[in-house]
Amino acid sequence: MGRITVRRSVVKVTVGAEPLRRIDTLAVEEPLEIRVAGAPLAVTMRTPGHDVELAAGFLVSEGVIASAEEFRSAIHCGGPGTGGELNQYNVLDVALAPGVRPPAPDVTRNFYTTSSCGMCGKSSIDAVRTVSRFDVREDPVTVVPEQVVALPDRLRAEQAVFDKTGGLHAAALFDVASGELLVLREDVGRHNAVDKVIGWALLQGRLPLRGVVLQVSGRASFELVQKAVMAGIPVLSAVSAPSSLAVELADEAGLTLFGFVRGDHLNVYSRPHRVRQEVLT
Repeated sequence: MGRITVRRSVVKVTVGAEPLRRIDTLAVEEPLEIRVAGAPLAVTMRTPGHDVELAAGFLVSEGVIASAEEFRSAIHCGGPGTGGELNQYNVLDVALAPGVRPPAPDVTRNFYTTSSCGMCGKSSIDAVRTVSRFDVREDPVTVVPEQVVALPDRLRAEQAVFDKTGGLHAAALFDVASGELLVLREDVGRHNAVDKVIGWALLQGRLPLRGVVLQVSGRASFELVQKAVMAGIPVLSAVSAPSSLAVELADEAGLTLFGFVRGDHLNVYSRPHRVRQEVLT
């Protein structure tokens, strides 16, 4: 159901040598239209796979749902019997549980999200400061630096599709107490990868995500902090830099934000009280 990679012919050029034609493996990027009760909500460019998790996580990020009981079902549509000759699995219709309010008119705005920017359709910063049902400031979890700096390598070791393509972001949830990798998802869009792990958690009945670290393979944008807060995640760790607005929101919401987590060091940008190290107390 949904291709993750494709093979394409490319020409490899090396200075001072003859060009060589070879077969390369590429990460697939296709649109996914998310509908709620038949009404279009959003179109995002994503790597096919785990689409139900992606839609569920997106609805959590938008403040529409916050528990598995509020998500009834989802079905791919657009194939035979719906006006299309072949179901390409690029339209997903979500049914919410009875009594759950559908997305508000200001959310249902037919916005288009690219693989690089999941919030480009938002009209203003105020519109994305969605109120979370969970208060991450109350989460008492603490981490040690040795535990955090090991997470990027653990993430990278599990990126099976990245090994083939070199073209996917990844996000993973780690349980702090046990050190267990709970779930990992890859996608051409960093925001999609995060939505997929949040959607997994919602469908597993694990929200709010207390006592976990969300590790991402790239930078920490405002949007990723927003998604973490909406899911009740207390700690976000990024391999690269955070944006100024990401740090501002993290501090405001009570989330601990790590950036430049590489080798044996990291930067703590907000709420350092969760790091068990005397120099930071």
